[in-house]
Amino acid sequence: MGFDRPAALDQVPLRIHLGLYQDETAERCHWHLAEAHGLESWSDARAFDGSVSIVQPLIAPLYGGKSAHEVLAAFLGFGDRAGYQVVREHWKGLFGADDFEGRWQRAVHDGVVAGSALPEKPVTLASGDWVRPARQARNPGLEIAFRADPTIGDGRFANNGWLQELPKPLTKLTWENAALLSPRLAARLGIAVSSTASGATTDLVELRYAGNALKVPAWIVPGHPEDSVTLHLGYGRRKAGRVGSGLGVNAYALRRSDGLWFGAGLEIRKTGERAILACTQDHWTIEHETQTTKRHLVRSADLAEFERNPHFAREMSEEPPADLSMYPAHTYRGHAWGMTIDLSACVGCNACVVACQSENNIPVVGKDQVARGREMQWIRIDRYYQGGLDNPETHHQPVLCMHCENAPCEVVCPVAATVHSDEGLNDMVYNRCVGTRYCSNNCPYKVRRFNFFLYQDWDTPSLKLMRNPDVTVRSRGVMEKCTYCVQRINQARIDAKNQDRPLRDGEIETACQSVCPARAIVFGDVNDPKSRVTGQKSSPRNYGLLADLNTRPRTSYLASVRNPNPDMPREAGPGAARASLELGSGPDV
Repeated sequence: MGFDRPAALDQVPLRIHLGLYQDETAERCHWHLAEAHGLESWSDARAFDGSVSIVQPLIAPLYGGKSAHEVLAAFLGFGDRAGYQVVREHWKGLFGADDFEGRWQRAVHDGVVAGSALPEKPVTLASGDWVRPARQARNPGLEIAFRADPTIGDGRFANNGWLQELPKPLTKLTWENAALLSPRLAARLGIAVSSTASGATTDLVELRYAGNALKVPAWIVPGHPEDSVTLHLGYGRRKAGRVGSGLGVNAYALRRSDGLWFGAGLEIRKTGERAILACTQDHWTIEHETQTTKRHLVRSADLAEFERNPHFAREMSEEPPADLSMYPAHTYRGHAWGMTIDLSACVGCNACVVACQSENNIPVVGKDQVARGREMQWIRIDRYYQGGLDNPETHHQPVLCMHCENAPCEVVCPVAATVHSDEGLNDMVYNRCVGTRYCSNNCPYKVRRFNFFLYQDWDTPSLKLMRNPDVTVRSRGVMEKCTYCVQRINQARIDAKNQDRPLRDGEIETACQSVCPARAIVFGDVNDPKSRVTGQKSSPRNYGLLADLNTRPRTSYLASVRNPNPDMPREAGPGAARASLELGSGPDV
C-alpha cells in the first residue's frame, strides 16, 4: 500500500513498480510505470458469488498509462496489444470460436457473463469452543487497537481530497488521525482538548509498544473502552500524491505481524507538547438549549415508548400557526418539493456528504481552512451523545438547507440573491451575491457556506473533466448552500416534457438520496397526495427542526425509534458522568 517496505526489497536485482502514483514503494524501485486507472482500462472481475463481469473503460487514458494486462502482455512478447485485445482474446479462448462474437457482445452489453456464477456451498458452524470468552492478555499496560480509517481506509485513498476532508463519523476529525481514548483514561493521564480560533488543540502523547515509539495527538471519545487506545491506519505517508503526503502519523510503525489488529502492553505518556487538529464538530453548532426551553434537535424513543405515545416527536415542541407571519403565504399551483430524513435509518456514514460534493462541484479547502471553520460541504452530519460518558447512545442527524417556507435568509439579503421559487426552493442567484453574509447570520440552521478564497483549481485538465457541467462553478466571495439538486429537477422536467407526460413520483432523486445505503432520504412533491414524501410527512414521527421558530422547513425528520435488547446494560457503572442529548467533542459533551 505504498508504506515503507523492509530492506529485503532492496536486494531484488530489478525492481519495477506499476502504480497510479510514485509512492513509497515506487521510491525503492528502478522503474515506475504509470498505471491506467480502473475507469480507463479494459478488464474483467469476479463478484462474490463467482459471476464474471467484463469491465469497460469510461474514458481513454489521460496520461498514457498502461493496465496490468498490457504490462504482462509486453513481458510475454505481445507489447503491441491493447488492453481491449488482451481481454477479448482471453475470453475468446473460454467462449470458443463458435458464436464468440455474439456471446462477447452479450457479456459486454449485460455487464455479466451468463452462467458464470459458482455453485453454492452449504456451510455450517465448526464445533468447538469459539463461544468461550477471549483469553485475557498477560502483558501489563493498555491495549492498542488498529483500525482502518473510516475515510481513507488503509491508506490507499490518502490522495483523495474529498475523503481527507470528510469528517470521521464519530470524532469529526479531518485530514489526520489521532490516538482515541476514553474520558476516564484521559482524566487519569491529565489529557485535555480545547477549541481555539485556529482549530482544536490537544495533548501530544507518546505511544510505546513492542519496542517502538510514536508521537500522536490524543482525542477523547465517549463510549471508548477505558483501558484501550485506538489508532487508525492510513496516515503518515511520505509520498502519496499531491494531497495525501505528510498528514497524520504512521500507525504501521507500531503494528506487528503477531498482532495485526490489537495487542497488549501499550504504554502512553504526555510529552508536554500540544497539537492542532481540524475537527468540525463544534462548527455550525445549533444551540440545543436556550434560556427558556430545550430545542430537542434529535428526537428518539424506545419502541415501547413509541407504542405508548406515537406522537412523542411532535409533542416535544409547539409549531406556530401557519398564518402567523408578517409575509404573505406562498401559493404552489404546480410542484412543491420537499424532503424527509429517517433518523432510525441514518448511520452517519457520510456518503451523502461526498455525493453532494461531487454533484455540485464543491471545492476542497484544506486542513487550515477547515480548522478555522471554513469547510464548504453543503451537508453536515451532526453527532450527538445521550447517556453516560462511558456507554452513551450515539445519534446522527444530517443537516442541509431546510428550504423554509418562511425563510429567514431571504428577507435580509440586500441584493435579492436568495429568493423563493414558485416550487418552494430557496434559490441562490450567484450573479447577484456580493458576499454580505447576512443570510448566513440569519439562518438558524447554519447551513450556508462562504468561499473566502479561490479554492478551485482551474488549470489541471483532469479536474476540469471531474466537474459536473450542469452546475455552475463558483470562484470566491459567494454564498453557497444545498439546492435540492435543482439541476436534476430541471433535467427530469425536460425529459417529461419531451415525452409529453407528467413527472412521476420517485423520478427525481437528489444526489444525497441516490447514494444513501440505508435509503434514509426521501425527496418528492409534497403537493402530490400519493407521493412517498407526502406519506412520510404525515407520519406521527415526522417533525421539523427548530420548527418553533416558525421557519416552516420543507426538510423534515422522522424521529428515531430504537428497540434495544433489555438484557444489554444501557448505563455505565455507579457515579458515571452524564451527558444529555448534546452536540460536543470529547469532554465537552
